[in-house]
Amino acid sequence: MAQEAGAGAASQEYWQLVTMNQASGMDRSRSPKITLLEDGKEKKSESQGDGPVDATFKAIEGLAKSGAELLLYSVNAVTQGTESQGEVTVRLAKGGRIVNGVGADHDIVVASAKAYISALNKLASKVRALNPQHQL
Repeated sequence: MAQEAGAGAASQEYWQLVTMNQASGMDRSRSPKITLLEDGKEKKSESQGDGPVDATFKAIEGLAKSGAELLLYSVNAVTQGTESQGEVTVRLAKGGRIVNGVGADHDIVVASAKAYISALNKLASKVRALNPQHQL
């Protein structure tokens, strides 16, 4: 199943999800194609993983190079039924800081990407506030 996520993050965020295409299945490789804006500059990434979420996180990390550790990955249904919107919570740790990111979408892999990027933005906002010339 192929998915695409459109832009949707606020312009003040360091990282923004522009597009995401992911195909998954029992007989397919999981190799998402992701386009992010990094502080207004478009960057693209692809990666392989053990599943669509793992591959997506690796593609994002391929650009962000945050070095953050994933502590929690949680999925909950926001509404009921087969067209339910999923909400994903991601908890990342880096340098003694722990942040949560949340993302929601009808596609759980897209929601996962949004949550991971949300957490990265929280890590980046603190780093940039303390040391503006420091890259995440």
